[in-house]
Amino acid sequence: MKIINNKIWMLAAALLLSVGFTSCSDDDDEMPEMPVNYAQEDQMGRPAINTVFVSSSMKDNFNTTAPSAQGAAYQAAFESRLLALNPNYSTNALGMDATTFTTALATDVLSVSLDGTTTFFDGTNVLTGRALADDVISVELLLIFGGPDGTANPGLSDDNVDANDKAFLSSFPYLATPW
Repeated sequence: MKIINNKIWMLAAALLLSVGFTSCSDDDDEMPEMPVNYAQEDQMGRPAINTVFVSSSMKDNFNTTAPSAQGAAYQAAFESRLLALNPNYSTNALGMDATTFTTALATDVLSVSLDGTTTFFDGTNVLTGRALADDVISVELLLIFGGPDGTANPGLSDDNVDANDKAFLSSFPYLATPW
C-alpha cells in the first residue's frame, strides 16, 4: 500500500508541476511597464536665442511651452527685446523687418532641409539646419545688428571667433576629443 501511496503522490506532484509549467506565459523576458515621466528643462533649438530674447522671469515658462505655441506667446516680447538691443533695426540681411524676424525667432526649433543644403546661414540658404562648422553666434549677431546689408555695427555683428580650438573629426562622433 505504501508503494501505491508514493506512486500517487509522485503522480500528483508530476501533474501539478506539468500544469504549472504549461500554464506559464513566455513574457518574463519583457520588463514590466512602468510609467515614465519626462520634464522639459530647456529649449535651445537655436543657440543663444533663448538666452538673449527670453527674460529671466519667463525662462521656465518659455522652456516648457510647446514650440507650436511659442510664436504667439513670445513674438511681441522678442520684438521688444530686439528693438531694445538695436533701436535702429529696420531690416536684416535676410530682408526681414522686426516683426517678421522675431516671429521666426520666437518658435525655437531648428528646421532641417531633407533635400538641400543643411546650414544655419550661408548667404543663400537660411535656417535649413545646422552644420557643425556653422558660426551660429556670428550669424545671429549679423542678423540682429548688421542691418539690411550686414555691414552696420561691425563691432557688434561678429563674435570674432573664427575657428574651433580643434578641428572636427572626419568620422562619427565628429567632435574632437577634449584637450
